[in-house]
Amino acid sequence: MSVRKLKPITPGQRFRVVNGFDAITTDKPEKSLLAPIKKTGGRNSQGKMTMRHKGGGHKRRYRIIDFKRDKQDVDATVVSIQYDPNRTAFIALVEYKDGEKRYVVAQNGLQVGQTIKSGSGSAPEIGNALPLGEIPLGTIVSCMELRPGQGAIMARSAGTFAQLMAKDGKFVTLKLPSGETRMILATCLATIGAVSNSDHQLLVSGKAGRSRWLGRRPRTRPVAMNPVDHPMGGGEGRASGGHPRSRNGIPAKGYRTRSRTKDTNKYIIERRKK
Repeated sequence: MSVRKLKPITPGQRFRVVNGFDAITTDKPEKSLLAPIKKTGGRNSQGKMTMRHKGGGHKRRYRIIDFKRDKQDVDATVVSIQYDPNRTAFIALVEYKDGEKRYVVAQNGLQVGQTIKSGSGSAPEIGNALPLGEIPLGTIVSCMELRPGQGAIMARSAGTFAQLMAKDGKFVTLKLPSGETRMILATCLATIGAVSNSDHQLLVSGKAGRSRWLGRRPRTRPVAMNPVDHPMGGGEGRASGGHPRSRNGIPAKGYRTRSRTKDTNKYIIERRKK
């Protein structure tokens, strides 16, 4: 993994930091694993804007990712590491012994030609997916399930990982990327290793236009609005907006919105950091 700092030959490139894409081995996606993406521009079926700051952006095609890793006990060979415009992590095209091809989220250190496997009894090596109960303590994992068979929903973005802290009966304890320590069923699958493209956090876009390419439209600061438009608007001069809150009045920055009576609270050992 590496990043490149460009020479400032234009104002937009003065502070721009781009990905070196050292890990990428091909720029042609697998056609059989592509699907179209229909853009909404933040509008609902009536054409009304229900989500602000969306619209435009480059056309994309969705890569169908195997989050469930349900083809178990069959060896798969990594064919290529590819860029995915729909996520921050890189993805790996793998080919199983029976000829089937699938995309999986690539882990740091995954190499072309490497063999990976999923299912109970797999070795705890990078790229392999196996039940949390079979993974050694202290191991770095990513792409975890929250319920058995659900598919990976946690620690999927670039550079993220969780650590296996303890095992107790049918539960294991994981320290999640948010800082939360939580119990999860030992039968849930997790992939060994941290997610690829860990340098993503070092990137600097360099200009506002790159946000437009990603489909993000300009956002107005709430304190610059009038009182009719936002609870933090109004005031004389450059008065800031009092207590930080959302447009519909829900407090932000420290205010807990999780229900105190939620059933799954009993599985959370330590809350995430503020």
